[in-house]
Amino acid sequence: MINKHQRAFKETAERRIEEKLQRPDWLKVKLPSGKNYADLKELMHSHKLNTVCEEARCPNIAECWNHRTATFMILGDTCTRSCGFCNVKVGMPNELDLFEPARVASAVEKLQLKHVVITSVNRDELKNGGAEIFAETTRRIRQKLSDCTIEILVPDFKGEEPAFEIILNDPPDILNHNLETVKRLYHAVRPQAKYERSLELIHWFKQRGLKTKSGIMVGIGEQPDEVLELMGDLFSSGCDILTIGQYMQPSKQHLSVDRFVTPEEFKFYKEEGLKMGFKIVESAPLVRSSYHADKQARQIFIESSEIN
Repeated sequence: MINKHQRAFKETAERRIEEKLQRPDWLKVKLPSGKNYADLKELMHSHKLNTVCEEARCPNIAECWNHRTATFMILGDTCTRSCGFCNVKVGMPNELDLFEPARVASAVEKLQLKHVVITSVNRDELKNGGAEIFAETTRRIRQKLSDCTIEILVPDFKGEEPAFEIILNDPPDILNHNLETVKRLYHAVRPQAKYERSLELIHWFKQRGLKTKSGIMVGIGEQPDEVLELMGDLFSSGCDILTIGQYMQPSKQHLSVDRFVTPEEFKFYKEEGLKMGFKIVESAPLVRSSYHADKQARQIFIESSEIN
């Protein structure tokens, strides 16, 4: 059955490469608008906070912000890595803003969030990669809203365990680290990252009792069998939640879209992931790492009865 699907997906991909790629209807979204969207945008700017929703030009920003949910991006707005898919500014970051965790916690309290996602740029120039700011942000949020579940989407911290230990001192409810793409494409897509290092990070935190999550993009040059292999590697490393979405080229300077993956192929990945044993698989064209994160958190903790 898998070979049949793989053959059909490959034929579709080859046909579309020959054609001029045009965004299909299932990837078209409305422009952001609405009172909740405007209110949340004002709150972020008044607190001098960054969101990955804006920096990465997420297609779900209208839906999420109108539901008053957002993914906060800490450690500034400038990344030390040059990933081929990412729209976040690259360069030498400014000094750490030690008041950032308090401002994030204040915004979370004002929004009265039940679940919050905290991510960051890479700060490879820092000892421990800024892990202390992650821990402080988690601590501050728990002081403000003890019943808010916290998900952190972390960089790889160059695989250094002292940084992992700092995170574990004030642990989140869900530890998220994205693999982004299949092993073969790592040099082009994530030139300063390592496939095995990311898997080891997920395994390290899973072994210490955390719920773990990861996400990937498709439509950037991978083959279906490579996606299935990656899924198997993630599950073997202890990943509980998997998100799969369509890669969208942020600008002409970024990697090109190889193909627009059909909803049927996304459904296939979800079915295969659940068969492997993932607790949750969110797989659809517009899925991003934090999409429906609040629903995923409720589901995984209700099933395990482990809400903190």
